[in-house]
Amino acid sequence: MPYLMRVELPDVPGSLGRVASAIGEAGGDIEAIEIVEKRDGFAVDDVLLEIPAGTMPDSIISACSVLDGVSVLWISRYAAGGNLFLDLEVVEALTEDPSTARDRLVELLPIAFRVDWAARVTPGADGARVVHATDAAPSAYDIGPVPAPTRLPGDEVYVECAAPFGDDLVLMGRRGGPEFLDSELARLEHLLGLAITISRA
Repeated sequence: MPYLMRVELPDVPGSLGRVASAIGEAGGDIEAIEIVEKRDGFAVDDVLLEIPAGTMPDSIISACSVLDGVSVLWISRYAAGGNLFLDLEVVEALTEDPSTARDRLVELLPIAFRVDWAARVTPGADGARVVHATDAAPSAYDIGPVPAPTRLPGDEVYVECAAPFGDDLVLMGRRGGPEFLDSELARLEHLLGLAITISRA
């Protein structure tokens, strides 16, 4: 069963190898690793794991957490399948049909950012009007203008973020976390800008 784990570890040679060994000894099999952020001598990585039936995710967490300087920030089942979707793949998909680039990006955000839903909305005085959204997205949004990518309060189920997208906004939500990092907000802003540029081609 695929799981996605977000882990913070010292940004020094050998740290990732120690984490990989601990995961393997606990019964997990690493499918892919993506560096999400580097900060203050630490790295934050997303690790896509295959955990066999009968192996508990808690055993993976425990094996990693005993390593010096390593913290498991979040782990959850990963329904998107067997790999991580890179930004280059997103851009390639957008250029296939520039006229649909803005909506296509919304469809790709859940796998590119490992979120449960994404939506493009137009803010208005009577609430936001949905322009395009993925299946799991909420049907109504109470949000005004957002001048820059930002974290939203969310609710008891989702952590959320929003970013300007031309005259619209893009919102994303993750069930149960983890919180959106500054690097993810910057990545989102970059991809939204590319989608706007591509759609004008």
